[in-house]
Amino acid sequence: MPAPARKPRRRRTPGQIARGVRRRARRLAGRLRRVWRRSLQLRVVTSTLVLSMAVVVVLGVFLMQSIYASVHNASEVSAVAESQANNATASGYLSQLSDIGDSGQDGTAPGPVGDPADTAAQALADRSGGRYDVVIYNTSMVGQGRVSGQIDPLSIPASLRADVRNSDEDHPLWHQTVTVRYIGAKQPEPALVVGAMVNGTYEIYHVFPLGDEEKTFQAVQRMLIGAGAALVLLLAGVASLVTRQVVIPVRLARQAAERLAAGRLEERLKVRGEDDLARLATSFNEMASTLAVKIHQLEELSQVQRQFVSDVSHELRTPLTTVRMAADLLYEGREDFDPSSARAAELMQNQLERFESMLADLLEISRYDAGAATLDLDPVDMRDVVLRAVGDSETLAERQATRFELRLPNEPCMAEVDSRRVERILRNLLFNAIEHGEGREIVVTLGADRDAVAVAVRDHGVGLKPGEENMVFDRFWRADPSRARTIGGTGLGLAISREDAMLHGGWLQAWGAPGEGSQFRLSLPRVAGAPLRGSPLPLVPPEVEMRRTWRGHVTPVLTPAVGAISEAGPRVRESAEAGGFDAD
Repeated sequence: MPAPARKPRRRRTPGQIARGVRRRARRLAGRLRRVWRRSLQLRVVTSTLVLSMAVVVVLGVFLMQSIYASVHNASEVSAVAESQANNATASGYLSQLSDIGDSGQDGTAPGPVGDPADTAAQALADRSGGRYDVVIYNTSMVGQGRVSGQIDPLSIPASLRADVRNSDEDHPLWHQTVTVRYIGAKQPEPALVVGAMVNGTYEIYHVFPLGDEEKTFQAVQRMLIGAGAALVLLLAGVASLVTRQVVIPVRLARQAAERLAAGRLEERLKVRGEDDLARLATSFNEMASTLAVKIHQLEELSQVQRQFVSDVSHELRTPLTTVRMAADLLYEGREDFDPSSARAAELMQNQLERFESMLADLLEISRYDAGAATLDLDPVDMRDVVLRAVGDSETLAERQATRFELRLPNEPCMAEVDSRRVERILRNLLFNAIEHGEGREIVVTLGADRDAVAVAVRDHGVGLKPGEENMVFDRFWRADPSRARTIGGTGLGLAISREDAMLHGGWLQAWGAPGEGSQFRLSLPRVAGAPLRGSPLPLVPPEVEMRRTWRGHVTPVLTPAVGAISEAGPRVRESAEAGGFDAD
């Protein structure tokens, strides 16, 4: 059976390749930045390496220039001195050859065969011993110069020849470093050319090759580069070792501090020597010991306080039951009492109810402090939970002339929760909204998405000042101490509500602004134990966001969920629970 044909791979476009390369480059750059920020030793070694390289480069350039100038100057002085001596010899030699040639022309004696410049050039080259070559031009004759060796006469630059022809007694010699070409297979090389006018007719140029000097200079250059690189690496190694002596104790102190912060109060540092790092370790150990003692004392005090609250709460239940029975009898027979006694019976009944509520809250707080609170989870429809909590609050809302507006989805919102605790959270939020809503409408919104459900309670009362959105969940905290309580309460309701929300793995958050009211949002996972990553309802009310947007002269763009909430009235369409609100 033939093998199935492989599906051809889709070729990537240049744009996709470029985007992939950019993504990899960004990831690599991100890793390098993280390593750079986290490693003190790397930063110190890198800084030392860069500074050392800069210093070595500056010193190397200075040394190379100094060495090159010294070698070049020495070669130049030697070449000029030897050229001057050769020019004097060549002057006498050329004069004799010219006289002999002239005598031959007068008939006194036959002249030599050839040009005197050729003979002089060869004679000077024989004296050089290979150290230099000679180029002689006869200015009275047109043509190429006479040379020794295989130097191309055209290698002598025209500017140097012009200077030599225009020379005077104050400046008889001219020299210039040029690249000399050779006739044959020999490669061009740098050379120092020293020129002068001899006998007013001949231009004599001594060509001193600088190939050996260049090789020496290159060898010195390579040696300096190698020594500089070795010095930089050595300095980097020294910096790494020195930094390591400091970084390792600091790293150990950091690790010990992390373990100490994690609750391992027995963590201590080893003390070596008597230097600053040793004193740092000693101070750290003393701090850890003192901190462990203080934490132990606070734990004991907290345990005593929790035990005291628990014991007192339990012990008060027995006399409270007796007082409650007597108060009930007095309250039921108040019609037979005189008006003042009947009023006293009613006040005692009300205060006993408040005292029972406070005692129940204290017992609940003590259970949370002792870690004994548990959940009784059941799949429930959150709409029913909201309706029960609203029903429990209607009597109080009627006394405060407050009306509820419910915005619930049409479809069931199932979630695994402890309905008793969630109802208590919602009752506390509703009581708090009634207390501070100043008789205005309270909006209760239920929303859900695939992973979470959320209930928002919105009032239009006094609101919260900046920073109070976190303080409202503190025990016994009041936004305005001068404001009288019209409902009562213990000051523990929101604190217990936050503990209930955290026990579910959810959030209880608050928003408020002076003059714009406040909103509390309860967000819970739909499946017990699942992590909560977002909330289906916004923390800031949509109408407030729209007003802020309009004030900023920006055209608002409503998401479908916001539009559904603002238009649907008491009942919210299903799209409201699918709108992707992010957690604030």
